Amino acid sequence: MSVIQKIRDKYAVVIIVLICLAIVSFLLQDVFFGSSRMFGQSTTVGKVNGEELDYREYMQRIENSQNRMRQQMQGASLDEETQQYIREEAWDQFLREHIMKAQYEELGIDVTPVEIADHINGKNPHPLVLQNFTNPETGQFDRGIFDRVRENARQDQTGEVSAQLVAFDNAIAEYQRNLKYITLVHQGLNYPKWLATQQAADNGQNATIGYVQVPYATIADSTIKVTDAELNKYIQDNKARFEVPESRKVEYVSFDVVPTASDTTAAMAELLKLKAEMDTTPDIAGFIKLNSDLAFYDGYASRNAIQVPAKDSIIDLPVGAIYGPYQDNNVVVFAKMLDRKTMPDTVKFRQIVMIAQPGADSAVKKRVDSLEAAIRGGADMAALAAQFSDDPSSKQTGGEYTLSPNSYFANELKEVKDFVFSGTNGQLKTIRLAVGGFAIVKITEQKNFGPALKIAYLAKPVDASTTTSSDALGLANDFASKNGDRKTFEKTVQEKGLNKRIADNIQPMDFVLPGLGSSREIVSWAYKADKGEVSPVFTLEDKFVVAVLTGVRNKGLAPLDEVRPQVEAEVKKTKKAEQIAAQFKSPANLEAAAAATNQPVLTAEGVNFSTPFVPSMGFEPRVVGAAFNKGWGTAKVSEPIHGNGGVFVIKVNSYAPAPAPGTDYAQQRQAYEQNLKQMVDQQLFQVLKKKSNVKDNRAEFFTQN
Repeated sequence: MSVIQKIRDKYAVVIIVLICLAIVSFLLQDVFFGSSRMFGQSTTVGKVNGEELDYREYMQRIENSQNRMRQQMQGASLDEETQQYIREEAWDQFLREHIMKAQYEELGIDVTPVEIADHINGKNPHPLVLQNFTNPETGQFDRGIFDRVRENARQDQTGEVSAQLVAFDNAIAEYQRNLKYITLVHQGLNYPKWLATQQAADNGQNATIGYVQVPYATIADSTIKVTDAELNKYIQDNKARFEVPESRKVEYVSFDVVPTASDTTAAMAELLKLKAEMDTTPDIAGFIKLNSDLAFYDGYASRNAIQVPAKDSIIDLPVGAIYGPYQDNNVVVFAKMLDRKTMPDTVKFRQIVMIAQPGADSAVKKRVDSLEAAIRGGADMAALAAQFSDDPSSKQTGGEYTLSPNSYFANELKEVKDFVFSGTNGQLKTIRLAVGGFAIVKITEQKNFGPALKIAYLAKPVDASTTTSSDALGLANDFASKNGDRKTFEKTVQEKGLNKRIADNIQPMDFVLPGLGSSREIVSWAYKADKGEVSPVFTLEDKFVVAVLTGVRNKGLAPLDEVRPQVEAEVKKTKKAEQIAAQFKSPANLEAAAAATNQPVLTAEGVNFSTPFVPSMGFEPRVVGAAFNKGWGTAKVSEPIHGNGGVFVIKVNSYAPAPAPGTDYAQQRQAYEQNLKQMVDQQLFQVLKKKSNVKDNRAEFFTQN
């Protein structure tokens, strides 16, 4: 202690000075390194033409999208596929904003505040206004709703409503800027009359041709030798076909955490303790919800709809009896028959739902009674549902639904579903809803009556114990420690007969790998490791994984090793074509070409310039083009043509007028330009994106799931 005290006494001032310097350097780091750096690490998650997107802004975009998605999914959790969609959507939105901003500035496109006001307050409200301020009762735009929102904004002390209105104005402005831009592009599209005339002339004749074909298959692949230099040259000459994104390839061994027999015994013992309570509990629904891994379904299912491993034994149980235990995948289950009845497997009905606010039941009930009386008197229930129902999902169908016993139907309307399956065809009834309000329901059709069952399932998972998990981890650690390079990794896999798997074409922002599920840590490691490096042990949900990096592909042209079979096939085909063309030499006629190659003279009819497909040949655009070569016409034999299926020599025997479609120029122009507009709408942004300088640094910030 005395030594420590001496250090404190002697160096206290020095330590304090050093701490102060560290704090000052932290506070001043933005001055020297810019606001986009945090603790020496850049927070720039991406750039478009030099403009930055901050990581925090990107994460906020993702969070906003997640919240919207959860609202749409009524609070359900988001799976990994949905999460990945949201991440990419947020990224694409950022790119779109910055890329299009540059386009708008270059063309001078803008939207003024006056325009925005007119789109909100004018005679023809903007589509976004109509979409967001529609009266749910009438289905029509209600300006009063928008006025109330603006009044709330003036009274809102937090400023949140005002911020939402500003964001809404910005959305209208962006919508209009994009509309102006697309309109300018569309106005630049044109189908001139001279082009229509030329195409009509090109397609106005059918050719009948004679030809000699030597298929490439007549020369064995083994006789054609190619070099790497020739293959690489082919790649360079056809760069557009071999451009690839950055990716990685890993091979891995998985040590799965599989429950043992003792784990199954432990789960069974726990389940047997609960079965005694299941036998006697008066509240089976509450018991199942509290204790079972299979949710309680408070409804009936037809015999055909029940799909469980022990189905034949379960469906014949008497009411109150229990079957089990039986195993269903990784759970052990007891099934209890709660009730059985005869029910239709399909019902159709109409409903008018009228929701009542607290304390307003009596007023709503009077309207409901009036409507029910009108229906009983012969009024059109579909028309009344479209006008008065508070159920927006069925207003367009006149309140009509078709259900089976296990169909999804809103929990708030459970009483309606119970009635339509237990009532009689044609029955009309007003039902008080548990959520407040009433539903006027008329059964219009019931069919296919049969037995329906209500069954409760008490299920417990068979989870691997800590000991089982530790054993699997021990095997993985032992494998990783003894196989530190690719060579020994491969050798051990073969010697021990381990199941090695491959994950190929791994992209920098992948979060899921096939066969592994969520595995972001493996992806992050793969982009930091060297080729041939063996990974540490990765802990996934139910397995431990050891991987080796076997492939590194940078953005650009695909390396020869990855595309060798495809390139070899093309280069060999070219060499075969040259050999075959040499056999033809310069034939004076088709008979000479046939004699030189020992192939027959064949005929093809109805060859038209508008289609590259010839029934007797297949897809042969070069042959079709040659058939209409004015330099050869009907007088000359063609030169050897390198086609898709072989080398051809052709001679046109005759031309005949082709049936004309009879479409006038105005119709042709409208159809042609409409197709062009659709193509532009689909591809324009991708073209602009490709021409922009986009840098994606997101992978550096996402190292874990």
